[in-house]
Amino acid sequence: MPAIASHSVLLNLTPQAAWTRLRDLSLAPHYVAGLTGCQFHPGATQGLGASRRVLRKGGQYLDETVVHWQEGTGFELLLHKGSNHSPFPFREASFSYALQAEGNATRITLQMHYSLRGGRLMESLLGKAFNKVVRQIAENLKAYYETGRTQNADMAVGRSNIDVA
Repeated sequence: MPAIASHSVLLNLTPQAAWTRLRDLSLAPHYVAGLTGCQFHPGATQGLGASRRVLRKGGQYLDETVVHWQEGTGFELLLHKGSNHSPFPFREASFSYALQAEGNATRITLQMHYSLRGGRLMESLLGKAFNKVVRQIAENLKAYYETGRTQNADMAVGRSNIDVA
């Protein structure tokens, strides 16, 4: 049974505006600390099968492929490095984003499902850290989506693709 790190925030955006931002898979470096950029693999840049490589400081990277896409409400990314290998310390990992309307606002829930090499002991040792990371991503995403200002000091390009008007 995989472990789950989860956090939810209320976005001061309509569901349509939130989805417009969320579906743009190139925006993650603006709200995920430590990312320096994003490159798409050949093929689709949205929808099922879309795949990107997120670049990290020090030349590190992580590949993320959409394995579930529900138009207008969210998607799930499989985290891997190259051909189907989960990055250390994961045995397997995925990250999902889900939108839910709340009046004129939108609740977004981020979840990381994972199992670690080293099993339950490692999961109990690292669980709080993963919860903190997911919470920070959610809070940064909220700030970025609502203001259009990059929340990531490591981002190579400090300009936004979001029109907040």
